[in-house]
Amino acid sequence: MARLAAVLMLLATVLLHPSPGQAATTFTNPVAAAPYGADPWMGYYNGYYYVATTTWNSQIVIKKATSVAALPGAAESVVYTGTETANCCNMWAPSLHQLTGPNGTRWYLYYTAGTAACCDNQHSYVLESSGTDPMGPYTYKGQLAVQASNGWAIDGSVATINGSNYFFYSSWVGTLQSLFIAPMTNPWTVSAYGTRISYPTYDWEMVGGNTEEAPYVVQHNGVTYLTYSASSCNTPDYKIGMLTLTGSSPLSASSWTKKSTAIFSRSDANGVYGVGGQGFFNSPDGTETWLVYHANETTSQGCGATRTTRIKKVGWNSDGSPNLGTPDALSTSITAPSGDPGGSVSFPVTGTAYRIINQNSGKLLDAVNCGTANGTTIQQYSDLSNNCQKWTFTKSTSGYYRITNVNSGTKLDSVNCGTTNGTSIDLWADLSNVCQEWSVTPIGGYYLIANRYNGLVLDVTDCGTANNVLVRQWTALGNSCQQWSITP
Repeated sequence: MARLAAVLMLLATVLLHPSPGQAATTFTNPVAAAPYGADPWMGYYNGYYYVATTTWNSQIVIKKATSVAALPGAAESVVYTGTETANCCNMWAPSLHQLTGPNGTRWYLYYTAGTAACCDNQHSYVLESSGTDPMGPYTYKGQLAVQASNGWAIDGSVATINGSNYFFYSSWVGTLQSLFIAPMTNPWTVSAYGTRISYPTYDWEMVGGNTEEAPYVVQHNGVTYLTYSASSCNTPDYKIGMLTLTGSSPLSASSWTKKSTAIFSRSDANGVYGVGGQGFFNSPDGTETWLVYHANETTSQGCGATRTTRIKKVGWNSDGSPNLGTPDALSTSITAPSGDPGGSVSFPVTGTAYRIINQNSGKLLDAVNCGTANGTTIQQYSDLSNNCQKWTFTKSTSGYYRITNVNSGTKLDSVNCGTTNGTSIDLWADLSNVCQEWSVTPIGGYYLIANRYNGLVLDVTDCGTANNVLVRQWTALGNSCQQWSITP
């Protein structure tokens, strides 16, 4: 009996405290939803996962969590806001790298930005952390001067190959959007203009446009693989291709061999389209490599804020190259990265009645005249302490919510499933569609509430502060007129 008791105690210990190599939890994608889910970078460092994504505005945001399951509800922190005319706006494709430079070991955040008028003036820029925290604070180091013409240069990332750092990016040569590489003297300076190492040559790279972009290196068993996104992101056929460094010099195009087929593409069966904008990270215990990428849920969604961040464990082919398999459906339960401790954040609480209060105006999300009919308009109004200004959140699928007015029992709805800025919101009976589903993203102590179908956020018209100002949907601008407190 004593031996049996000891065995049972040991078993209980194993179950309660998994070893680093055991999966501790499962999760479902996405790990970051609209409006901040495109062009993701993800890493694991010092006990936390970090995710940075495209905002399309003047801000760069990063969020962190100790488990993958907690990432969807983790708060976005603004780590940098652009103010200069040349690079104030349209922030794209952040990519973080821990490198040793003149100031010691720091995090360097590479990103694409441009003028307020999108998008012919996009260039690559870099920030440096003040210490070793990926959340910063960061200081601006400057533009990477990779093009002699100071031309378009986007989607930059850094890889260390044979002890030297190289900057990879995408730019145009004629009508071909191509991949380039530039040698670096320090983390914010290149020693020569970029050299083109690849351009679209296969039909699968030319759907909707001749495109190779988003270069990102993954290394395995001493071999360097350069992945990239191909075809236009406005199509469902955006996909991932790969080059292998087969020669001795990364700066020579002849040293790179392109795989003739894509390595990751849409899955109609799983409802996953437009996969790309990718990167790679290691599991907490370092035994696994994971892909981070973005994708859409329908064939009609394109390059906007509808894209969500997803992750997938990388397999390896017999020749050592990465095997990405098929993108998973959002409903798929996935074993978390090895060493993940498990845990999640659950807010808002299903069934609890909340007031939704605009940060800028202090006014509440309100059903006009306490209407109960389909089509009732939504506005902001002073606190009346009634059920017309109270809302419940019911978890639907993949981390989204249906938001129900307590008084009417009808759902917060995107009118006619609109997709353009200014689309109205109203109340409607439950249609069980994604136009009535919303993501809730914490940022700066408040929340962005974005529609699952169109990626647009709840916005107070023209930042009005008076009663009766209508609430509509708009691209995320990073301002307080689109941020809400959710209070019982």
